[in-house]
Amino acid sequence: MNGVEMKKLIIFFLAILTITTLAQTNSKKLTLEDIWGSQKFFGQSLRMVKWLDGGNNFSYLETDFQKRSINIVIYDIKNKTKSVLLSSDELKLVDSDSKFMIMNYEFSPDENYILFTGLLPARSIKSGGNIYLYNLKTKEFFQVETGEAVMNVKFSPDSKKLGYVKNDNLFVYDISTRTERQLTFDGNGVIINGHFDWVYEEEFSIIDGWRFSPDGKQIAFWQLDQSPVPEIEIQQFDSLYFNSIKMRYPKAGARNSIVKIGVVDIENGKINWMNIGNEIDIYIPRIYWTTRENELAIVRLNRLQNKLELLLADTKTGNSKVIYTDTDSCWVDVELMDVYFFKDKKHFLISSEKNGYKHFYLYDYSGKLIRQITNGQWEVDRLIDVDEKQNVLYFTSGLGNPLVRNLYLIKLDGKGLKRLTPFEGTSSINSSPNLKYFIVTNSSVKSVTRTFLIDNSGKILDTLIKNENLEKTLSEYNLSTPEFLTITTSDGVVLNAMMIKPANFDPQKKYPVLFYNYSGPGSQIVRDVWGGPQYLWHQMLAQEGYIIFMIDNRGTGGRGKSFKNIVYKNLGHWEINDLVEAAKYLMTLPYVDAERIGIWGWSYGGYISALTILEGNEYFKCAVSVAPVTHWKFYDTIYTERYMSTPQLNPEGYETSAVTNKADKLKGKLLLIHGTADDNVHFQNTVVLVDELIKANKQFQVMFYPGKDHGISGGKTRLQLFTLITNFIKENL
Repeated sequence: MNGVEMKKLIIFFLAILTITTLAQTNSKKLTLEDIWGSQKFFGQSLRMVKWLDGGNNFSYLETDFQKRSINIVIYDIKNKTKSVLLSSDELKLVDSDSKFMIMNYEFSPDENYILFTGLLPARSIKSGGNIYLYNLKTKEFFQVETGEAVMNVKFSPDSKKLGYVKNDNLFVYDISTRTERQLTFDGNGVIINGHFDWVYEEEFSIIDGWRFSPDGKQIAFWQLDQSPVPEIEIQQFDSLYFNSIKMRYPKAGARNSIVKIGVVDIENGKINWMNIGNEIDIYIPRIYWTTRENELAIVRLNRLQNKLELLLADTKTGNSKVIYTDTDSCWVDVELMDVYFFKDKKHFLISSEKNGYKHFYLYDYSGKLIRQITNGQWEVDRLIDVDEKQNVLYFTSGLGNPLVRNLYLIKLDGKGLKRLTPFEGTSSINSSPNLKYFIVTNSSVKSVTRTFLIDNSGKILDTLIKNENLEKTLSEYNLSTPEFLTITTSDGVVLNAMMIKPANFDPQKKYPVLFYNYSGPGSQIVRDVWGGPQYLWHQMLAQEGYIIFMIDNRGTGGRGKSFKNIVYKNLGHWEINDLVEAAKYLMTLPYVDAERIGIWGWSYGGYISALTILEGNEYFKCAVSVAPVTHWKFYDTIYTERYMSTPQLNPEGYETSAVTNKADKLKGKLLLIHGTADDNVHFQNTVVLVDELIKANKQFQVMFYPGKDHGISGGKTRLQLFTLITNFIKENL
């Protein structure tokens, strides 16, 4: 063998070794313990960002694992440097105190104080518990003596006071004198001021029920009288003589809390009640201080949620007038609405779906339409902010591609539309007050979450979070790249879908298919975004030889109002129709085992999963239904009536859509799962369905989680839960 041949042989063996090494580095299999019982796949994030110095710097929380402390870190944008402003080690009332845990913090507007609070259970950040102040000039740290735990804490605009809710009443605290003053006196557990009942908080996504006026002299607040709302009891099993927790929960067709909007003068304590009309069976889902003195904007929504009005109220007299009305044949979605009041005190911007897609409109204060700013057969997602000096607004959108979200700017005259984020997938935005900078959190199905700093031209200034360790860990596993596709239904509707095939996919083999669904109105699961632990669990099943399939059926979001409206008064029908259409499509593929198609989902997805195994029993072999609604009469007023009207006006729709009325159709395998302390979708839903299945002599499996709420989590609960679901799927699909 000559030297050239020897060299070729060495190169050949090196190539084989390289290929073998590469194959070994990404050949690991995901496990339930890795996903649900460890922190192996936890990524980093920029926690609790607060903009400072008008937007030229920002702070965030960072954990020092060596010292076991949490630091408030300042990022200097100009110099791209970071420094520790304050460590939790420095926060002690007395030297003998144990380590202080920073859970939530806020700078005063003048940036002289930092407020520290606890966090209360809620859909988003809800400050509360004990509260503390740190003086950045004197380094003094002290507890604000409130006597009892408080909630919804914030600084006044002049930084001289704190405001908060205690015992259902509003209070202000003077920082210099360290004295507290009560502003409302009728809060008593039934009447509540400055915060919300369960259904407002859950379905209108609002946590904080009061607002300082821009000059800090007044506070506008919600008052809810809960006395008409029926009480329910959530059973507890943690004592010998088990007891219950009472809560007020208005089920579809029942009476809601009576809402009022008050404005209190902080100086003299006088409360003026705003005129919101004579009809009491309404909702007030939003209020805003306008840029004009003593003026409050109030959003009024009728009980059926198909008529929205914007009122302007004089806070000194309570007098109000309607300046804007939005109506829809089905529902007006207030959760999607954006409102902005211009500093010229003459104009406001509002979003609406009135032309079939969500877009921005410019009005004057008389209610006259000036112009539609964005237009086209695509939807804006969210208003980020308006730069009045440059006459542009910033917003997120997929711009016709509902799978993604990017940051855009457009001039207020509707011209100059420009995309700013240069990333694939989905970007969420945190804008600086001066609108010079944006913190962009981006991910895709191919990329874990990363965080960038960009300027208002779209230039990337820095990569703040790379998550390199998570990417390295994931590279050791044999993951499959999800495929996006569309299917066309028999009546010609194109639906977006996503498929995860086994990484070692062989088109000559046949594979079982597990559908994952949520399916609810306005939702989307077919998105180009990193999916976290659940996505990895789907990847684990794909490694086990399952195809994972998702589809956004009619009624879901991102496709315009008519695409959503089709499900009105008829929940369940089009969702099942489209899932069956998708199953029929999959059955035509040579690599799909048509006898092994299943479905799983949680909450609304649990409802649809249970309904699918009954109505689609010819196509689906098994279903896992977690925390399902089984009859819409059991769910709350705001959500249910938005899409179904009331049981009194739509009795047939309620009965037709009920899983409990179809128990005799069960042919396949069904696993029902519910937390006994679920205060959202009550355990009652599963209990009633179980009773109907027993009456129909049907065999099924059921698992309940004592004391667990709608999220069914805590300790090893998620690990046990997904082990249960995994075993069920392996045994029955």
